[in-house]
Amino acid sequence: MRHRIFAVWMLACTGWVAACATAPALLPDDGAPRTETVDVVSNGWHTAIVIPREQLAATALLPEAADFPDAAFLQFGWGDRVYYPAKEKTLGMALGAALIPSPSVMHMAGLAVRPRPIDPGSEVVAVALSKRGLRRLIAAVAAQFKRPEGGRAAPVAPGLYPYSRFYDAHGKFHLFNTCNTWTARVLRMAGLDVTPAGVITAGELMARLRAALKERRSQGQRRAD
Repeated sequence: MRHRIFAVWMLACTGWVAACATAPALLPDDGAPRTETVDVVSNGWHTAIVIPREQLAATALLPEAADFPDAAFLQFGWGDRVYYPAKEKTLGMALGAALIPSPSVMHMAGLAVRPRPIDPGSEVVAVALSKRGLRRLIAAVAAQFKRPEGGRAAPVAPGLYPYSRFYDAHGKFHLFNTCNTWTARVLRMAGLDVTPAGVITAGELMARLRAALKERRSQGQRRAD
């Protein structure tokens, strides 16, 4: 039993080191106007990114958007392949997802309107991006889908909401590479100074995002002065 615990711990540590090592380079601020807006949503546990469908369609990078023809916005959240889609989640599933690097899925949901907080534990933060930053963000999300050569990903399970689906995704989920780590990584690729290393919980991600946006506003004021 002791050897098994040690092996699991080593796997977790390995995943943590890998998560730190793969932090993407921060996009230099080229001074372009931030005319595009995405939303980062949190329910207090899980975070996701919401992108207007019009901007997605303009890039042609995400053919899976065709699965949601009536959606004005599309929400993307990454997570463990077993735990995330499960209708009835157990402690065993949670421990397995946290301690053992495992396959992942992308949850994609179609929304009719821009998201808003629906309870005291939820939060929505609007993030303004340049056109270049938005394209990099969409490219990062699109690259997460596992697709057949020359095709588009097929849903592997019903989603959590009536108008949502799960798709097989790249990457291994574990305690040090959670949905919130993924959200931080994608935001960093879009130009936000959010460091994914050490992000585990939704609260940590949202705190770093708010700090990055505050610093960006401060830099803008200093330039104006």
